[in-house]
Formats: sequence, C-alpha cells, structure tokens
Amino acid sequence: MLLAIDTSAGTSVAVVDRDGGVLAERSQSDTMRHAEVIGELIDAVLRESGVAVEALSGVVAGMGPGPFTGLRVGIAAAKAFAFGAHKPLVPVVSHDAVAFERYGAGHEGGLLVVTDARRRELYWSAYVGIDEAGLPIREDGPGLSKPDALPHPALARFDAHQVSAGALGMLAELLYANGRPFAADEPLYLRSPDVTLSNGPKRVSA
Repeated sequence: MLLAIDTSAGTSVAVVDRDGGVLAERSQSDTMRHAEVIGELIDAVLRESGVAVEALSGVVAGMGPGPFTGLRVGIAAAKAFAFGAHKPLVPVVSHDAVAFERYGAGHEGGLLVVTDARRRELYWSAYVGIDEAGLPIREDGPGLSKPDALPHPALARFDAHQVSAGALGMLAELLYANGRPFAADEPLYLRSPDVTLSNGPKRVSA
C-alpha cells in the first residue's frame, strides 16, 4: 500500500493498494492553498482508508512538472512523511499519471497532456500510447511552451486541471510490479524560481 501526494496543479492525496485499487482519495482544486490543506488531506485519507502508517510500503511524490511554490509543497510533504515513517520515497512524473488515467479510461493513440504553468505558459508531455504492461509511453517532454507554440499539434490534447493522486499511486504500483524505474528524485520546475540568490553585500561608498 502506498500514500500518494501531488501538488503540481491542485492538491491531491490518496492511499492505494495494488490489488484493492484506490482506497481513499481527497483533492483540493485551489492552487493557492497547498500548504494549508496538505496535512488535513493526508490525515483524511489515512482515516478513511483505515490504513495504519506502519502498513504503508512507501510514499509516492508527484515530481511535476509544476510551478515552483506549489510543487515543492507536495514534494516536501512526501519526503517529510517518508522520513518520519521510515518508508521509501517513490518519485513519479505527474504528467505520466494523467496519461495513465486517460488511457485507462479508454483513450487510444497519441496524447498531449497539458497543465497550467502560470505566467501565460503551459507544461506539456507527449505520449504515443501504452506498452504491453499498460504503462504510458512518453515520446517527448515534459516541456514548457507558450500557448501558441505547443509542439505535437497532431496529437489529441488533454488539459488537466488537477493530477489524481490515486492515478499517481496506481501508476507507481504498476511500475514496481513490472520492474520499471521510477522518476529521478528531482522536481520538474522547468524554469528558475522568481527569487534568485544574492551576489553578496553591496559596497557602500562614503
């Protein structure tokens, strides 16, 4: 069983089981309240699923792509929970979970997953279908583009306003079951944060 957390768009938390599916999932669409709701959602899904922390096998973190402030809240929460519970962290690309859910719902062929990157830009990932295990095949991305410069115009486009932690967790289960690698433990911001480090104190002349 896994606790899954994603804050690349809204905030979504779930407890999943490889055989039982999604046992509990809670989401909040407000993209400005990640830090305020993340703790409440984690507590809610654990209580609703009836799963003790000790029974979890790991903690899944959606690694984005996502805006800097929101994405780091979920990753930090996942890492802190995993550390405190002595469980492994399982990084997964958030767009892969969206594609996994879409293909599971019956989509066939190419797919362009798109999410809001703010600043009048979009995150995107291109998929060509699923493999023999039912895992989405990402052909390109994740990337960052202006709306009028999105690549792969021939692909069916899906704009995701939220990433399901339930789908994220079940994708992690399927990756593990088939011996596939997880994502790198690196947030996919795809651009530098607004705040930059200082070059040091300025000299003051008399």
